[in-house]
Amino acid sequence: MSARGVNIHATAIVTGTTGLIFLGPSGSGKSALAFDCLSEARLHGQFAALVADDQVFISRFGTQVMGARPETIRGLIELRHGGIARVESVPRAILHYAVLPVHRAAAERLPAQGTQATLLDDVRLPAIYVPADVRLPFSFINALISAWTVPR
Repeated sequence: MSARGVNIHATAIVTGTTGLIFLGPSGSGKSALAFDCLSEARLHGQFAALVADDQVFISRFGTQVMGARPETIRGLIELRHGGIARVESVPRAILHYAVLPVHRAAAERLPAQGTQATLLDDVRLPAIYVPADVRLPFSFINALISAWTVPR
């Protein structure tokens, strides 16, 4: 891995102090879900910023996973069928979870807990499956994260 990291096809954001990376093939809804999360977080009064859309440099920072942007796409996010928008951004963030957009008809109703998403051969994050058409993705993601961290 270079000092800059490995460039992968993904979208990364930070909301509050939580870094999220959206993974999936082109057209799966990564950018739309990320944009909706940014907007919803701000409506709730939380800090929210884009790290990078379409290209994210992945590297390790000790035991943590770091996502960084190429400067050429700073603050730009593609809103499919609408165009390119400019949003608040940060150059890098520690990533905590991988968000995987799914289509309801093809998705497991209750995915296995503890699933990990592979960003690179040896870089994995806890996976969160989110329907691409979910109305409130930020709330959906936070509800799942909260459920995982509540002692049972």
